[in-house]
Amino acid sequence: MTSWSEACDARPHLLGPQLAEQYRDLVEDAGVRIARRFREIDHPATDTPAQTLYERVHAIDLEEPLGDGHSALAEVDDLFLSEAVWFHTPGYLAHLNCPVDINAVAAESVLAAVNTSVDTYDQSRMGTLIERRVIEWVAAKVGFGHGDGVFTSGGTQSNVQALYLARELALAGTTGWVRNRQQERLVLLATAESHFSIARAARLLGLSDDAVVTVSTDDDGRMSPASLQSRLREVDLQGRSPLAVVATAGSTDRGVVDDLREISSICRQAGVRLHVDAAYGCGLLVSQQHRHLVDGIEDADSVTLDFHKTFFQPVSSSALIIRDSRDFAAGAWHADYLNPADADEPNQVDKSLQTTRRFDALKLFVTLRSTGPAQIGRSVDAVVGLTREVHRWVARHAELQLLSATDLSTVLFRWQPEGVSDDDADALVAEVRSALQRQGRILVAKTVIEGRPSLKLTLLNPELDAAQVCTQLEEVAATAAGLHRVRMSHTAPVEEVLV
Repeated sequence: MTSWSEACDARPHLLGPQLAEQYRDLVEDAGVRIARRFREIDHPATDTPAQTLYERVHAIDLEEPLGDGHSALAEVDDLFLSEAVWFHTPGYLAHLNCPVDINAVAAESVLAAVNTSVDTYDQSRMGTLIERRVIEWVAAKVGFGHGDGVFTSGGTQSNVQALYLARELALAGTTGWVRNRQQERLVLLATAESHFSIARAARLLGLSDDAVVTVSTDDDGRMSPASLQSRLREVDLQGRSPLAVVATAGSTDRGVVDDLREISSICRQAGVRLHVDAAYGCGLLVSQQHRHLVDGIEDADSVTLDFHKTFFQPVSSSALIIRDSRDFAAGAWHADYLNPADADEPNQVDKSLQTTRRFDALKLFVTLRSTGPAQIGRSVDAVVGLTREVHRWVARHAELQLLSATDLSTVLFRWQPEGVSDDDADALVAEVRSALQRQGRILVAKTVIEGRPSLKLTLLNPELDAAQVCTQLEEVAATAAGLHRVRMSHTAPVEEVLV
């Protein structure tokens, strides 16, 4: 049997004083490789077939180590970096992925090396205090004078936790069959434009199958205040109880912001809790030009923010912010070994669904202390301005149709020149996206808007200009035209094909 000392002597691998120099060498090696890739990469992806990628990964024997970290990094370079999807490139236009603040990347290396867990104060000390300071700053930006919050793994977790707290507050003091009966009456009110995590949260929380009541939107996808009022009256007449209204500050597809001022007024008059999902639109909080779009957010009870979207942070960096810090007590759970109820230390686990939790707040802290909030705001303004230019260009294009307005940085469009039927244009959306994805030079997304398939851009690179994006769109249009010609040649009579 191998002794403990023999195991440790065989191959030291745990970071500590004896491996400090090796750590520095490995980090430098990784940095050199990544820097080289950044200098060389000019497309978001490669044209390597998916089957080839699968075969390369599954050919690796994980039972047989390579022997040292440098060899493993070389393999990562060849296997992953050579085939990664690069969000900083001009051709990446697809999803809510952003190029990241360089200072936050440096902070990532620090928090990974120290391996702090910010669930309890005794495991993190200054880590807990820095997170609480960052939360205090964010809460002030939202407009919560004495708000509180906690970092989460992402917008989905933030939304789930916000609605979990809302449920616990709504059912406070109830147990057994009384609690079950009251839970059956609970409903959420949201639009069809809300993030799918809202419906998922309802299911996770054990609410009824029809617990998500859909509120109508206007033509641009914003929640209709009149419909909200009507739905609240209907819910009341049905003898059901509104758990919360969920408004959106930056819908995933359209990038529009609900009228938070009007919605919060309606919620206040009805005595209903308001949660704002600002995962996408949180960057507006530091915008110099567009902060007014989220006026009224300060009247919400809870807010979701994804800093790894419009604060340009590495994944993951998200937070749930609440107006009243006492609300966290509704979801707290105490363990004698970790966070006893009588502890006098600031234990963040009292506010989190997670126990072990990364010190992700350090990335935003370092960004605020280096880049600064004003520059983040200018970057947000840049992508919003860029998107408006692209919208105008698409609206003038003879072959492209602009399908929806936006407040943020999405572009919904399709290729449909005069004479091309709706059905043909519908069919081309998925084909165009797939063709572009196989080539790897331009990546776009697809979605469905009002029952029609749509191509979608999400512009989150403030260093792009409109000319670059429009050049990519010309290639998208050319790809669509080529695919359409092929489709028509397969369906046209022989004499037409010969002509």
